[in-house]
Amino acid sequence: MAVSLLLAALAALALVGINEAGYRQSTRALADIDEAQQVRGTLNQLLQNMLDAETGQRGYLLTGEASYRKPYDDAVKQVDGHLGTLRRLYADRPAELARLTELSKHVLRKIAEMDMSVRLRQDGKEDAWKFVITTDVGKEEMEAIRAAAGDLVKLSNGTLQQSQAQVLQSLKLARIGTSIVALAALLAFFLYLRQTHVLRSIGERQQLALQRERNALEDEVRERTASLAELATHLQDVRETERGFLARELHDELGSLLTAAKLDVARLKSRLADAPDAIVRLQHLTELLNSGIALKRRIIEDLRPSSLSNLGLVASLEILGREFGERSGLQVEMVLEPVTMDESHQLTIYRMVQESLTNIGKYAEATEATIVLKNYDNHVVVEVADNGKGFDTQRVRPSTHGLAGMRHRVEAARGRLTVSSAPGKGTRLSAMLPIVKAA
Repeated sequence: MAVSLLLAALAALALVGINEAGYRQSTRALADIDEAQQVRGTLNQLLQNMLDAETGQRGYLLTGEASYRKPYDDAVKQVDGHLGTLRRLYADRPAELARLTELSKHVLRKIAEMDMSVRLRQDGKEDAWKFVITTDVGKEEMEAIRAAAGDLVKLSNGTLQQSQAQVLQSLKLARIGTSIVALAALLAFFLYLRQTHVLRSIGERQQLALQRERNALEDEVRERTASLAELATHLQDVRETERGFLARELHDELGSLLTAAKLDVARLKSRLADAPDAIVRLQHLTELLNSGIALKRRIIEDLRPSSLSNLGLVASLEILGREFGERSGLQVEMVLEPVTMDESHQLTIYRMVQESLTNIGKYAEATEATIVLKNYDNHVVVEVADNGKGFDTQRVRPSTHGLAGMRHRVEAARGRLTVSSAPGKGTRLSAMLPIVKAA
């Protein structure tokens, strides 16, 4: 281990020294290459601007249209910037700077010639601008511009070739040095591999063992999750069955008792017409029985809404929303489209809306609520929203079983529940369920 580490350290030091020398030489060469490329690019843009300006000038002179004037104006505006860039790049190069001065003179003369013809055309002096066009001044200046730019490009190409040669020299040196260092590194690496082979084998065996344990745990988690979901669905079905049974018992037994008692009070009331005090007490008893019958009906509807099977989903939701608004004092708006679904899916939607309204009444501190039922070709969307205080959906307490129960009920019906809320911005619950036609 010590020999391999020593060889690796020596190889690393040698490689760093070679790379540092090559880096410095290559950095200088690359800087020269970059500057040469900037010069060439700027010269090409300058020539292109002059061509664009000349093209725009010709178009404007021939047509007089202002749209042909714009390319000319844009090109002329960019010329000064390109000349300034070239002066900055040639600041430390007197020979190139002298040639740039000559190029600038020709550029300015060409721009002056084009500007004169454009102004004459703009002033309506046809003969004057046509005379300017027929002269060879513009052509001569353009040829001089191309010649001067070509000379500068040649100088830049020379600089570029020289810099490239320096880069190649640095690469050759680095190549030779790297080959030598690589041989030493390979020897050190070979020694290191012999010592780490055993450790790697042990690590691979441990990794395989951990992977097997992880797979076993994942399988167990999936099985338990599926079992819990099945159990939750079963408990939900049992709960609905018990609710239905309890609703029937209340309707049949308690309803019969309350109705019989109300009839007996009515008979006693007719027989005690001469006893005002007894009549008052019987009237009070009748009111209590009526309240008990109303309470019985409300409990039965909460346990198992009879309106769902007798009137349908839309009517049941309308009754549910209206009664909730009367009890809570909230303004409830409803937009409900008719749907055709089996009884279990209708009950899922009804329970979701019922639980949502209960949560609004308990926690939302809202003044308005909205119930929306939309019917699409193959699915329905039901939304319950409020303008209450809202909550942070990322910080929902584990004890909020209402939302968990709604989500499980919707997902058990092959649907999807979405909760959107933020502090101070209300809450919106949206469920999408597939349409299963009633058998």
